[in-house]
Amino acid sequence: MSKREIYEQKTEEILNPIMEELEFELVDVEYVKEGSMWYLRAYIDKPGGITVNDCEAVSRRLSDILDEKDFIEDSYVLEVSSPGLGRPLKKEKDYKRNLGKEVEIRTYRMVDKKKEFTGLLDSYDYEAGTVTIELEDGTMKTFEKGDIALVRLAFDF
Repeated sequence: MSKREIYEQKTEEILNPIMEELEFELVDVEYVKEGSMWYLRAYIDKPGGITVNDCEAVSRRLSDILDEKDFIEDSYVLEVSSPGLGRPLKKEKDYKRNLGKEVEIRTYRMVDKKKEFTGLLDSYDYEAGTVTIELEDGTMKTFEKGDIALVRLAFDF
C-alpha cells in the first residue's frame, strides 16, 4: 500500500466511530498534493445535507485525534466538507445508493465515437468491474471500470 492509501485508510478508521455517533455518512477520504501543499480531505453527508456546523464539529474531533496519533509525516491542510452535487461515485456503496438515478459517465477513450454518456444507473458489478446504464433510447450500455474516467450523478440547473 502507498503512503497515501495508508493515510486515507487510517483516517477512515478514526472517522468511522465519529460518523456512527453523529449518524453521518463518510463518503470519502483523500490525501492529495495540490501544488506544493498536501490536503487531507474528508467528505461527509447525512439525510437533508451537511451544514457548516456539522463540518466544523467533525473537523475539530478529527483534528484532535490526528494530532494525538501523529501518523502523517508531511505537513497538510485538513478539510472536512460535503461531497457536493457533482461528486464522483467511487465505492460500491455509492453505486448501490444511486441505482435508478441519472448518472454521467466519462470515458478515457472514445466509445461509439463519444466520451460522455448519460443514463439511468441500472447496475454495478463489483466483482466484474462493470457499470451498466440505461440510455435515453432505452438501450443498455455496459462499461468496463478500467475504461471509465468518471461516474457522477447528473444534475440539471
